[in-house]
Parts: sequence; structure tokens; C-alpha cells
Amino acid sequence: MASRVRVHEGGYIARFIDKFYMQYVLIIHEVEAYPAWKAVFDQAADIRKQAGEIRYQLLRYEDDANTIVHFSEWSSLENARLFFASPELAEIRKKAGVKAPDFIYLQEIERGVL
Repeated sequence: MASRVRVHEGGYIARFIDKFYMQYVLIIHEVEAYPAWKAVFDQAADIRKQAGEIRYQLLRYEDDANTIVHFSEWSSLENARLFFASPELAEIRKKAGVKAPDFIYLQEIERGVL
């Protein structure tokens, strides 16, 4: 795994290993009915975990309970891409009433607290 070296103002060197940067997927999709979608989503928890999903957050649009934002952390973006492209997940999405999901694959570059 590649490492990056960054020299800080004080002159000390810190190593940042790529594996410590988190990998995320942001999915925005409309569903036919949130309660039905959520039931299928919950049933797929083990499949998602086995595929590499570590944790997730579910959000919705303020004015549309059936537009869901699924923000999740993954073991790798490769695992996420394979999972989201799988025929098995296509069937799960169909069963859940998902309409045209948009997938955005993200790598963390910085984290902070204010």
C-alpha cells in the first residue's frame, strides 16, 4: 500500500498510509414508498456487511420522504462498485421500489472538528 509523507511546519515528518483514508459511497434515489424500501434495506444488512459496508447513514429530503440519501462507509471502493453493480443487488433494488439511483464514490481527504 502506498504511503504519503508530509513535512509539517515544526520539521517533523508524519506518514499517512492510504488505508487510513475512509472510502464512502453517496447514493441518492427515489423510492416508491419509504416504509417498504426500509424493510428491504434492513433485510439486506448481512449482504451489505459481507460486501464491505462498514456503517451507514440514511437521510431524506426535507420536503420529500421518498427521496433517500444513503451515505455509507466501505472497506474499499472496489468492493462497493462490485456490490452495487451486482445482479443480486439489482433484484433487491427492484423489490424495494428504487427508481434510478445515482452513485457517487468518494475518498476522504481530510476530517476535522470545529
